[in-house]
Parts: sequence; C-alpha cells; structure tokens
Amino acid sequence: MSPKSFLLNDTLHGYLMAHTAPLDEVATDLITETASLGDISGMQIAPEQGALMSLLVAATGARDIVEVGTFTGFSALCLARALPEDGRLLCLDVSEEWTAIGRRAWQRAGVDDKIELRLGPALDSLRALAESEQFDMAFIDADKPNYGAYYAELLPRLRRNGLILVDNVLWSGAVVDPERDDKNTVAIRAFNDLVAADDRVESTILAVSDGLTLIRKR
Repeated sequence: MSPKSFLLNDTLHGYLMAHTAPLDEVATDLITETASLGDISGMQIAPEQGALMSLLVAATGARDIVEVGTFTGFSALCLARALPEDGRLLCLDVSEEWTAIGRRAWQRAGVDDKIELRLGPALDSLRALAESEQFDMAFIDADKPNYGAYYAELLPRLRRNGLILVDNVLWSGAVVDPERDDKNTVAIRAFNDLVAADDRVESTILAVSDGLTLIRKR
C-alpha cells in the first residue's frame, strides 16, 4: 500500500502502518475495491487517517456526526465503527454509484443501521436540516471551493467543544507553492486563513496524509 501522504516515503509509511491498528477484511476489501476505480481512488482517506478519526470519535464520546463527502465510504466506516450503539452518522454525497460501494461495506461491518445517507448537493442538505439539529463532530472532505460554505453551515450546528475535521488542507504542498493558482488551491488557502482567524474556534493542522485540520468550537 503506497502512502497517500506526500510527506512520507514507502519505508516510513510501512513503519507507520506496522504500528497502527491493523485493517480488518471489510476495510481491506473496501480499499481494494476503491483502488480498482483508478486515479479517482485518491479521494479516499488514508488508513492511518481513518484510525485517527476513529480514535477521536471514541475519545470524545461523539454520538452525532455529519460527514460532507462520503465517496466510497471508508471514512464513514471508520467513524461509524467508533460510535456508541445509539450513535448516528449522517453522510452527505452526490454520487449514488460511489456510495453504493460504501453501503455494501457498511452492511458487512454491521454499522449500516448507524448511518443515514442523503444524496444531493451537500449545501442543500445542510440548509434543509432543522435549526435545532446539532452535532458532536463533523468531517469535511468534498469539493474544495465550498469548504468555507460548509464550515459556515456546520459551525452553528456544532455543540460547544465539538470538533470539525477537514481533509486535504495541505493539498500535496501546493498551499505554499507560489506557482499554484488553480481554483482548488486558492480555495484551500482561503479556507485555512479563514479558520486561523476565527476566534470562535481553536484549530491546528496535522501533517497526517494530505493535511488534516482539527477545529474545536469554543
């Protein structure tokens, strides 16, 4: 398994994985099936990131989580497995084809009863939620130009001391490359600046995989 992180070589990544909770058959099969999709499989989070996210769910006692961008369901699998019996994960995505792969894995893992999948533009789904609906944790891993909009919708719905996790915030190092001015890179830089200046939250960027921001609502 090649490292997704641009900061790791194969040897160091192998060492890292050897000291991380091993993947079971369901997770391994899901990663393999996703890899068969070709280059688009790069949208899947790294196994070590999934392990970290599971740990955060368990450590914080999160019960209600929302995920913006589900792809083939590996991140949702990691989150749902760490939820308590009465926990709930709301997944928002636009692709029936890709999420169908995740559905099969969730069922095999016995967590499908904890997961609700809503298909359609995530901003529409978020804005359609009841004003009283709140979450303990959120994970953003979708179209980069809308990161700021997702954050704006999610933060008011986050409980105090709740966490928002945001993927791809280092964008393979492009965020510090002055030659990169494509829309995704520009959007991620703007989002990172937005969060860093927001006094409603405490945040840090972890050099995990392609960069993972942890945001705590004060």
